[in-house]
Amino acid sequence: MTTTIDFRLIRQLWMFLAVAEEQHFGRAAKRLGMSQPPLTEQIKVLEKALNLTLFERSRRGTVLSPAGAAILPAVRQFAGQVERLEQVVREVAAGQSGVLRIGAINAAMLETVPTILAKLKAQHPNLTVYIQEIDSAEAVPALEAGDLDLAFARIEGEVGPGIATMPLTEDRLAVALPADHSLAALPRVRLQSLAKEPLVMSSRKVSPVYFDMLTAVCRSHGFAPRVLHEVRSVASQIAYVGCGQGVALVPASMSRLAPENVVLRPLKERITVVTAALAWNRDRHHPMVDAVIANLAR
Repeated sequence: MTTTIDFRLIRQLWMFLAVAEEQHFGRAAKRLGMSQPPLTEQIKVLEKALNLTLFERSRRGTVLSPAGAAILPAVRQFAGQVERLEQVVREVAAGQSGVLRIGAINAAMLETVPTILAKLKAQHPNLTVYIQEIDSAEAVPALEAGDLDLAFARIEGEVGPGIATMPLTEDRLAVALPADHSLAALPRVRLQSLAKEPLVMSSRKVSPVYFDMLTAVCRSHGFAPRVLHEVRSVASQIAYVGCGQGVALVPASMSRLAPENVVLRPLKERITVVTAALAWNRDRHHPMVDAVIANLAR
C-alpha cells in the first residue's frame, strides 16, 4: 500500500495555527510572510476540504469556531513535531546524526539527568538531546510507542514486557509538616502517628507504583492513609503542606525545597523509596541508550 503526503494540507494547517494564535488574518499573514488575500483563500480551501467552519469572523476580529477550537490542540502538537523534524534534518545535514529523546520527571531533571548528560555529551560531542518533562505514568507508554528512547522516572518492579529498568537513586522517607504542627517538635516521627492526619500524596495517575507503595506501607503500619489531595510533584506536596492542606510523605533530600513554614522530619521507621530509575525499551536498539547504560553500570 502506497501513501502520498499532502504537503498542501500541512501548509494549510500551519496557516490555520497562525490565524488561531493571532486572531487576526492580517497579523497572521505578516507572521507567515505573505499577503492576506492568499491566506484567506487557503483557509477557505481548508475549511471546504475538512467540511468544517474553523473561524467566526466579525468586525471585531477573528475567533475560533467550536470546531476550530476542537482541532487546535492536535494541530499545535503536529506543528511541534514538524519543528522537531526540521531541526533533526538540519542537524543530520550538519553531521550531528546522533539524536537521543529523553523523558524525565521534574526531580530527575534537577538531580540525576544533568550529570549523566554532561558525561555523555563529553564522550559524544555531536549528540543532539531532546528532553521533555513527563509524569512517571507516561514513561512506559512513551517507550513502547517509540516516542522516547530513555525515561528517568519513579519506577519499581515489573513494568511490562520489553521494558527494562535500572534503579538510580534511593532516599529515606520523611514527613513534611507545617512548622507549627505538634509533630514538628520531634526529631523523628513514627509513621503510625500520621494515621489521623490528612495527607497530600503524589497522584496515582502520575506514578501509580509509587502511590500504591506508599499506601501499602501505611496499611502495613495499621492504618489506611487519609488522602486529602493528590498532586503532580514533590514540590507541589510541600507547597500544599505550606498552605495548611495536610502533611506529606516525601524523600528526605527534598528538605531543600521546603519554605520556612514547612519542616521535614525523618520517619522512625527506615523506609527507602526509589526516587529515580532509568527505563528503556529492549526491543528498540539505540547506540546512545547502550552508552548511557554502560556509563551507569560502571
